[in-house]
Amino acid sequence: MVVRMENLDDMIMAWFHANAGKLLWLSMVFVAAWVADRVLRRLLRKVLDNSQIPSASIFINLMRVVVWCAAATMVLQPVFGINPTTLVTALGVGGVALSLGLKDTIANVIGGFGLMLGRVIQPGDLVSIQGVTGTVVDITWRHSMIETRAGDRMVIPNSILNTASLTKLTPVTEGMATVPFTVKGTASPDEVGRDMLRRVEAGASELLRPENPPLVKFTGFSPYGAEGEVLLFVRDGVLLSTAKDRAARAIATADYLVRDGGASE
Repeated sequence: MVVRMENLDDMIMAWFHANAGKLLWLSMVFVAAWVADRVLRRLLRKVLDNSQIPSASIFINLMRVVVWCAAATMVLQPVFGINPTTLVTALGVGGVALSLGLKDTIANVIGGFGLMLGRVIQPGDLVSIQGVTGTVVDITWRHSMIETRAGDRMVIPNSILNTASLTKLTPVTEGMATVPFTVKGTASPDEVGRDMLRRVEAGASELLRPENPPLVKFTGFSPYGAEGEVLLFVRDGVLLSTAKDRAARAIATADYLVRDGGASE
């Protein structure tokens, strides 16, 4: 047993001695790639932040892929005895089958570059797409992340963002909420508007933007009376439903409102 252990140790030492150059080269390339990855990541992020190009992780990830692919190419032949040209040829033969299996991923990657290079959207934009409204947090190689007012983060594939209708919003329009109402036909619109504004400002002022006070708009008529809506411009970080609830409670006791579809009037 001792002889076998000694033979095993000798074999291991002989293998390390025979492959010392390969292991050294592999370690040097790995360390160089790791350092280059960290340095270029910080440098590219700084450059993107100081330029008009939107700073998103898709560019950082692309740089990292290039660095590590270059490192792998440098060690294939010296360390593993694999000819990079042969490997590229083999990948080319299987490229058709691979592309069919990864067509959705490829579409997302191309869609991500289209969004970024075309400056369709960028981190920080307020957007509305397919019923989702929020702030673009990041655009990765596969998907874009949108954060809603409630703090939820919606993950939307880039291929969908690149083909679906998208609306870019301003902070005012993104934070606008409406409270519809119907008033009696005998009520004065001017007096109703002033009273509603007074009630809403008293009941929900801390939730609304001070630079954009609420508005009362009359939109039409029905058999029950004049129809309209209160426009609320909500502060950042406040749920629209919370502001609508406070405003509705503030005007609920007004005697000029039509209730129960006018049945009790």
